[in-house]
Amino acid sequence: MTKPVIAIVGRPNVGKSTIFNRIVGERISIVEDVPGVTRDRIYSSADWLTHEFNIIDTGGIDIGDEPFLEQIRAHAQIAMDEADVIIFMTNGREGVTLADEQVAKILYKTKKPVVLAVNKIDNPDMRDLIYDFYSLGFGEPFPISGSHGLGLGDLLDECAKYFPKEYEEEYSEDTIKFSLIGRPNVGKSSLVNAILGEERVIVSDIAGTTRDAIDSPYTYDGQDYVIIDTAGMRKRGKVYESTEKYSVLRAMRAIERSDVVLVVLNAEEGIQEQDKKIAGYAHEAGKGIVIVVNKWDAIEKDDKTMNEFTQAIRDEFVFLDYAPIIFVSAKTKQRVHQILSLVKRVSENHAMRIQSSILNEVIEDAIARNPAPTDKGKRLRIYYTTQVSVKPPTFVTFVNDPELMHFSYVRFLENRIRETFDFEGTPIRIIPRARE
Repeated sequence: MTKPVIAIVGRPNVGKSTIFNRIVGERISIVEDVPGVTRDRIYSSADWLTHEFNIIDTGGIDIGDEPFLEQIRAHAQIAMDEADVIIFMTNGREGVTLADEQVAKILYKTKKPVVLAVNKIDNPDMRDLIYDFYSLGFGEPFPISGSHGLGLGDLLDECAKYFPKEYEEEYSEDTIKFSLIGRPNVGKSSLVNAILGEERVIVSDIAGTTRDAIDSPYTYDGQDYVIIDTAGMRKRGKVYESTEKYSVLRAMRAIERSDVVLVVLNAEEGIQEQDKKIAGYAHEAGKGIVIVVNKWDAIEKDDKTMNEFTQAIRDEFVFLDYAPIIFVSAKTKQRVHQILSLVKRVSENHAMRIQSSILNEVIEDAIARNPAPTDKGKRLRIYYTTQVSVKPPTFVTFVNDPELMHFSYVRFLENRIRETFDFEGTPIRIIPRARE
């Protein structure tokens, strides 16, 4: 099930990032009282009451040297394309500005629901400031305060009214869904075509050629697959070619729908920072992951090249140490035939369950080899471990005090589990919980 998406749109310095952080519950975006300062994460998961959704902070999308109005138009256009609901953010202390009216004109053209938020209404005495904003033509303005967290519940209640109704995937449970993510022009479309054996997806040397995610059902060796091609992580046009961060937005919905994600790298260009950001979203989403190095035919090699590239990946993608790596060429079809069998194995590991009795034997053996740590004279005691879910495999460990379960010891236990069971390609989550 794909989560609904909310986008926060508005002119600079109305508090978009502050509200984004309030809703997400973490300080993800950088917040300063200077226009255009947001430079960090712009997309995150959040929840409100029974609703789970994703949220975009368009203030974090840098449109480069575009004129002011063009930047606003670009942000609004991205929101209109990607969001199910748009929060139009304004600043109550400054009143309705010309820039607000320009944003409003752009948003009139969308068929998406728009919820008008008036920020910086920090106390009840300031509520009269919202009335001018009726003139923008989006119905009742919602007074909020990013600095104090006021009014966000009512705002999210209103947004939730417009969330799309849930729908069932049209594919069977046995179907393995996987997507290809990566920067533009790493060869995702070419890889899809090489796997399918037909020219089903547009292929071009121009970054951002494919316009949308494309589902390709496919059966291989008796197994049903759906390939979700996200080569369209950047749409056509100047707006989207000007921001790398847009590729993350495009990848997210495909990642959510996938069991396994292929992180595609370009062997010619090497590893870049954007590769790690995109891969990080797949890891945080708990998906099975395979690292695919494409265009392997295009570089000069000796007997050390593959090992050196592998080591570089391990050094740069430390958080993906569990992910298998495969070197392929979509152009020559080198090793392309191995991709589906690797996806199938990772998918099986991603959905694997371990019997509790066997799991606890492994944990007890690990503790015997490396006794649980102590803190201020108090030793961590692990009573029992059980697997509570799959996709990704998630384990709850009942202990005397979760605070004593240091990250390094969680990592040690994870390594012992990996040494015993084949969890290649899938993240593992271990959750310490106090025994009642």
